[in-house]
Amino acid sequence: MDDATAILLGALVGGLVAGAVRLPPLLGFLVAGFGLHLLGVEAVPALGTAADLGVTVLLFGVGLKLDVRTLLQREVWATATIHLGAWSVVTAAVLGLVGLVGVGLASEADLRALLLVGLAMAFSSTVFVVKVLEERSASRALGGRTAIGVLVVQDLAAVVFLAVTGGSGPSWWALLLVLLVPGAWLLHRVLGAVGHDELLPLLGVVLALVPGYALFDAVGLKGDLGALVLGVLLSGHRRAPELSKSLFTLKDLLLVAFFVSIGLGGLPTPSELVLALLLVALLPLKALAFAGLLWLARLRRRTSVLTGVTLANYSEFGLIVVVGAPAGWLGEGWLTVVATAVAASFVVGSLPGRHPEYLVRAVRRVLPEREREDLHPEDRPLDVGDAQAVILGMGRVGSAAYLRLRDEYGLRVVGLETSRERCERLRAEGLDVVEGDATDPELWQARPLCHVPIVLLAMPFHGNNIDTLRQLRAGGFAGTVAVVAQYDDDLRQAERAGAAVGFQLYDGAGAELADRAAVAAGLDVSGPTADARRGPDRPSEP
Repeated sequence: MDDATAILLGALVGGLVAGAVRLPPLLGFLVAGFGLHLLGVEAVPALGTAADLGVTVLLFGVGLKLDVRTLLQREVWATATIHLGAWSVVTAAVLGLVGLVGVGLASEADLRALLLVGLAMAFSSTVFVVKVLEERSASRALGGRTAIGVLVVQDLAAVVFLAVTGGSGPSWWALLLVLLVPGAWLLHRVLGAVGHDELLPLLGVVLALVPGYALFDAVGLKGDLGALVLGVLLSGHRRAPELSKSLFTLKDLLLVAFFVSIGLGGLPTPSELVLALLLVALLPLKALAFAGLLWLARLRRRTSVLTGVTLANYSEFGLIVVVGAPAGWLGEGWLTVVATAVAASFVVGSLPGRHPEYLVRAVRRVLPEREREDLHPEDRPLDVGDAQAVILGMGRVGSAAYLRLRDEYGLRVVGLETSRERCERLRAEGLDVVEGDATDPELWQARPLCHVPIVLLAMPFHGNNIDTLRQLRAGGFAGTVAVVAQYDDDLRQAERAGAAVGFQLYDGAGAELADRAAVAAGLDVSGPTADARRGPDRPSEP
């Protein structure tokens, strides 16, 4: 069996085993990489190419969803800058103490080398964090937006460091990149003109690689940063969400190569392994440091802790800082130490699972909860007032259900949505929508929906609908819960979990099409029979 075949089979088996024991598939890919290395399998060139392409497409997708205003918020820039400086010093101090007892490379390093390793360990992995946020369907929630903003600030800091130290910093030609801003109108027109077929994801890949990665790389900037910037320039386009969705499966497939390649990178010597494990042992402190800074920025305890845990890993960008540092700053072997710590941090970071609520309870005494008035305006507990119906998830289905319940049945409706941009747009259209994370257990502890007769669960990720449904029922909610599902087995699962009504997403498509055709033909579709036929995704005709 050749190496390429072994890598494909190993990745598949690793992902299946991880899924079978309810662990994230990426953990299986990492372990598969380590196992393949022990069996003598070597990375093939195509693996590195696929991994690099996956990271580039991932960051392009992040840019498509990034609101630049997020970077200007205190919880983002202050947390990122303070943590970068403080963690560099803390890590250097710990390594210095270890060096005093003569442990491996730490005993031979000077202060400059220790601070450089500390800086490399201060970065968090964009690839890993975004992947975890997507698995939790939390990338557009306040905590997810904050985490992504911190990552962007870290990337910018690394670029500045490499430029100042004389590493692979940018050339003066990089100043011309500002022309991309006025030139974005052309990209917008191209995106608006392309169809909905395979040309759309192809356009996304080309934009990420050519004016994104290749152009930035040519002027001495990190190519992945260019893909991120191109995504941001397109984020305001109406088709940006569609473009991001079209790249989703391709990106996930390519990122398998990234995680497998981390495991295939090789194993350290015993002394290097000791230092790497020491760095991994600092991860809980790194998480607590992030959580403390976010808590000081007036985020809730849960938001602070979960965001801190998500950021508690080491970054492949740290490897770039180590490699790009001037010659003589670091002794040989530190690159292996940092690479091993990065890989191990991914394994550790995968263990908390999709909803690590127990970690929030563990720091209850360290980070007390704030009063509602002292909290960040976007992170305050849910208050639906005198609502008669609440819709969780205000996408197309949720918005259509909102209009139907309000206009057809005269109910007072409130929508709950994680995306700030969508909340602002729907409010501008006259809908009562509040920002919040429906999967937050603390949201339901005060039983804000106990008086509401109808709750609709229309979140795009089925797992979130099920988790929220169970929390509602566990909290004693006795009203009607309706759930939207894409697949029949998801619908059956929702009914077993306590949903009174379930709707398969495409069940009403035929009836809806027939109704609209009849209206267009001038037929009489009024009356109760037509109302019964009319799907829940469409308000009745005036």
